[in-house]
Amino acid sequence: MSQNRSSPSSRSPLGAQLRRRKPLETYVAESEASADDGPRMRRSLGVWHLTAISIGATLGTGILVVLGTAVPLAGPAVWIAFVLAGVAALLSALSYAEMAGSVPVSGSSYSYAYATLGEGIAWVCGWCLVLEYAVSVAAVAVGAGQYVNEALSVFGLALPDAVAAPPGAGGVLNLPAAALVIVAMLILVPGARESAWVNTLLVVVKVALLVFFVVVAFTAFSAGNFEPLAPMGAAGVSAAASRLFFSYIGFDAASTAGEEARDARRDLPRAIIASIVIITVLYILVAVAAIGARPWRTFTDGEASLVGIVAEITGQPWVAFVFAVAAVLAIASVVLTVLYGQTRIFVSMARDGLVPRILGRISPRTRTPVAGTLIVGVAVAIAAALIPLGALADATSIGTLFAFALVNVSVIWLRRNRPELDRTFRVPLYPVVPILGCAFCVLLMVTLGWITWLAFAVWMLVGTGVYLGYGRRHSVLDRAS
Repeated sequence: MSQNRSSPSSRSPLGAQLRRRKPLETYVAESEASADDGPRMRRSLGVWHLTAISIGATLGTGILVVLGTAVPLAGPAVWIAFVLAGVAALLSALSYAEMAGSVPVSGSSYSYAYATLGEGIAWVCGWCLVLEYAVSVAAVAVGAGQYVNEALSVFGLALPDAVAAPPGAGGVLNLPAAALVIVAMLILVPGARESAWVNTLLVVVKVALLVFFVVVAFTAFSAGNFEPLAPMGAAGVSAAASRLFFSYIGFDAASTAGEEARDARRDLPRAIIASIVIITVLYILVAVAAIGARPWRTFTDGEASLVGIVAEITGQPWVAFVFAVAAVLAIASVVLTVLYGQTRIFVSMARDGLVPRILGRISPRTRTPVAGTLIVGVAVAIAAALIPLGALADATSIGTLFAFALVNVSVIWLRRNRPELDRTFRVPLYPVVPILGCAFCVLLMVTLGWITWLAFAVWMLVGTGVYLGYGRRHSVLDRAS
């Protein structure tokens, strides 16, 4: 145990340690399967698996209810708001694509920041990713009880509130949420390829559901529903775009699979960009079909709009059951892929000594971080079952935006300081795209409420304590200096 610690006398000054960067060459050496210090993860994922990971993490229950919150802001122009939000997400996605092709490792933006901006910023980024991944998994899973009850209601059944919601939300234990996380955890343990195929199947079901909605909605399409196009003007469209941006969060999940991709430098950029394009096209089609099928003034905040529209058009009660089941599958896919991403980020952070090494231990049999998957899965399941996440869950947005902004900054730093680096993808219109990507992230962060900022500040204070109490003393990079 003593060899894993730096003595106070040999430890670098805090300022120097926070600025220390991890060489790109070290990342490449660590990701090699022939490394001497233990087994490495198996490279088994192709471009379609990687694309499905990003789509699975992004395309969740939000689209099933998001129109109810966005249409009152933008009116029929909500589809334009989806375009604007998609373009804003694409700006950061392009930066992710360049970094994924240049630094093809499992740590996503944490690793990119460590290679460019130093250990301090990397830790902040990694701590933000815990918000984006682990905490958001619990937040998403909490909704499982509601949709399970919607499916059971078709048969006149319902789960008791005591086991379908967490304390503070009318219940005692959210069993569906905990069960969903545990199932996802067990799927992840055998291997990345096996879990990728399960996710791919779930993604196909989700996409098929949305295509089914579009086809049904277009049978009742009325062009008159688009007049006037933007009753609240440009301000309303902009406000809706800001809200809808968060329905794109998750496209970066493929970047956590850098060490399990068969050809990471080639396939990661393709997967990230393809997922954004597919998701944006689906969102726009759904928005246009929904407005065409129902006058925009009938949309209300919090309503499951897609379910209501299809039920009205078809007149079939079983449609609610199908959509409720599909919503549970959508939650399952998000939980599976985001939990996957969190465990892979912890692999990189554990390898660097910033979190306990058990989180990065790779099983020689499954070639996956079994111990880390079990630990994270159980912790998230407990949180989903017992904690009404509230403002902390809302803080996932600000944590994600912060990580996105850092990736845009990392692209600029790497271009300026390592121009000779082999890049399989280059951000077009450099430096305009990463600057705009960073600016848009900062703008969205500023527009978030003070409660969200307060929750984020508390989270970062906790993270600072964890780093000073553990990460700084166990940093591999500091010991090697």
